[in-house]
Amino acid sequence: MNAFFLSALQQYGYSALWLIVFVAAAGAPISGSLLLFAAGAFAALGDLNIFILFPVALSAAVLGDNLTYWIGRRVGIPLLGWLGRQKRFRWITPEAVERSRDFFRRRAGWGIFVTRFLIVVLGGSVNLLAGIEQYPYAGFLLWDISGQILSVVLSLGLGFAFAESWEEVAGIFGAFSGMALAGVVAAALAVLLVRKIRQRRRAKAVAEAARATAEAAKAALQAQAKQAEGADGRKSTTQLIPELNDL
Repeated sequence: MNAFFLSALQQYGYSALWLIVFVAAAGAPISGSLLLFAAGAFAALGDLNIFILFPVALSAAVLGDNLTYWIGRRVGIPLLGWLGRQKRFRWITPEAVERSRDFFRRRAGWGIFVTRFLIVVLGGSVNLLAGIEQYPYAGFLLWDISGQILSVVLSLGLGFAFAESWEEVAGIFGAFSGMALAGVVAAALAVLLVRKIRQRRRAKAVAEAARATAEAAKAALQAQAKQAEGADGRKSTTQLIPELNDL
C-alpha cells in the first residue's frame, strides 16, 4: 500500500498528498507521516516545492482532524447511550464511561497535541473523544494546529534533510513513535493495576471493619442476654423465700 501512495504522489503531486493526509488524519489506518517524509525527499530532489508542501499538508491534516471531531460531537453521545443500553456491552458501565470522560477532560489538551506528531495512531480516537466530550472547539483547534505544525515540519524537514535515506529515517521515527505508544500503554496498565490493588485493599478493610462491628454487636447482645438471665434468676429466688417461710 505504501508503494501505491508513493506512486500516487509521484503522478499527482500535491493533490494526492492532500487527499491521503486528509484521510489519514480522519482516522483511516494509513500512514500520512510516511508520505510526508517522501514528499520532503522529493522536494529536496527538485520534484516538489517545500514551501507549497507545507500549507497543503497542514490544511489536509487539520481538516481531517476536524472531520472526526465533529463526527464525535454530533453522534458520539447518542452512540455511548446506545452502547450503555446493550446487554452485550455490559463492560461499558456508566461508571467506566464517567471515569474515562473525567480522565480525558483533565488531559485533553496535552493528548490532542502529542497525538498529532508522536503517537499518531491514537489521533483519530482522540479527535472522536474530544467531540464526544464537547471539548471547546477553539481549544481543540489551538492544540490541533500547534501539534500538526510540529508534525508537518518534522516530517517534511527530516525527509528534505535526509533525502537519500528518508525511508530509514522514517523507520526510525516510526519505531520511536511505537516505543512512545508502548510506554503510554504500559503506564495506563500500571495505573489500572494500582487502582485495582487499592480498590481490593479498600474493600478488604471495609469488610474487616464490618466484621469487627458485627462481632462487637454480637458480643454486646450476648452480654445483655447474660445480664437478663441473671436478673431472671435472682427474681426467681426472691419469689421462693416467702414460700419457704410458709412451710
